[in-house]
Amino acid sequence: MAKPIHSMIRVADEARAVDFYSRAFGMKVATRLAFESFTLVYLKSDEDDFELELTINLDRTEPYTHGDAYGHIAFVVDDLDAEHARFEHEKLQPNPVKEFHRDGALLAKFFFVTDPDGYRIEVLQKHGRYR
Repeated sequence: MAKPIHSMIRVADEARAVDFYSRAFGMKVATRLAFESFTLVYLKSDEDDFELELTINLDRTEPYTHGDAYGHIAFVVDDLDAEHARFEHEKLQPNPVKEFHRDGALLAKFFFVTDPDGYRIEVLQKHGRYR
């Protein structure tokens, strides 16, 4: 059976991206691999093995465009309202909390936040299929 191990995004500023993911999601640098023209930084939390790979192309001067194919990455939390308040306190500019219902039942409670490179991230309340 296949197991997802990481997802990769390209970022313009390593320190800014590491700071954001550390403050927002408690992710820490697990591995940093510097090469001549690029650097790979693998971030992970203490809670699981899944990693977010940041790719920093050293010769890149223009911001990346996400095109119309990128959607978002999602994180699940135990207390969404507390996390939303923490994000506001950290000045991470989270969008308002929303609820999504289907057939009269709560399907998802969530908010979005945007990282320094413009990637949208969904933060979901642990509930139902979101575990």
